[in-house]
Amino acid sequence: MKPKIQRHEHILTLIREHNFMTVEELAANLDVTPQTIRRDVQELSETGQLKRYHGGASLGDVSVVTAGQERRNHQQQEKNAIARLIASTIPDNASLFISIGTTMEAVAAELVRQRKNLRIITNNIYAASITAARTDYTVIIASGVVRPLDGGITGVATVDFINQFKVDYAIMSTHGIENDGSLLDDDYKEVSVMQAMVNNARVRYLGVDHSKFNSNALVRLGDIGAFDKLFIDRTPSAAMQKTLNERGVAWQVADPVSK
Repeated sequence: MKPKIQRHEHILTLIREHNFMTVEELAANLDVTPQTIRRDVQELSETGQLKRYHGGASLGDVSVVTAGQERRNHQQQEKNAIARLIASTIPDNASLFISIGTTMEAVAAELVRQRKNLRIITNNIYAASITAARTDYTVIIASGVVRPLDGGITGVATVDFINQFKVDYAIMSTHGIENDGSLLDDDYKEVSVMQAMVNNARVRYLGVDHSKFNSNALVRLGDIGAFDKLFIDRTPSAAMQKTLNERGVAWQVADPVSK
């Protein structure tokens, strides 16, 4: 274990880079227990070097941190169950894209627990931070503009970057799915990056919790038929099942969680 002063410097460096990090992310990066990180964060908070929040720490504005943490907490049990299921289907030694979103952060954490020798390309700085803790992983983070709320990297440079690769798996999420198979999101720049991931992967997985069905969003990402498999936390409606069957998309429900 690093001496305390070195851990504190490392924690501050990570939080300067990412604006907000959870206790678990910091523990993974520093290879220490969450209890050690909580003590370090408390000491740094008491000296005014960072702000301590439930589940993590930040140097940034409390409203940004709160919004980001609320996103992480929303349907978290469901996201974790989906993530465990997705990670269980990825073989060791695979290459993959991981997209933006808190479900994808959960997938990153499960991959770290379950899989070996992965090569990961992502535009999600939190997913990169989580997976970079594994010394047997190669983690490549996309270039582009970082969104402060969710740590997503988007833009023309990001699309160009993604187009340089061809990977085994693309693991993605989206804001909304309509019964006709339309996939929707809020940010056209993010959509362009996700479309590039779809076009440059051999197998495409979509992971969403039940709140994403018929959730409104402005920008059309594409059609569910572009994906090979859908991972969800509840059995889809009859209308959605009909669409999935027509498009030839397999689907699998994660282990039940308490509602």
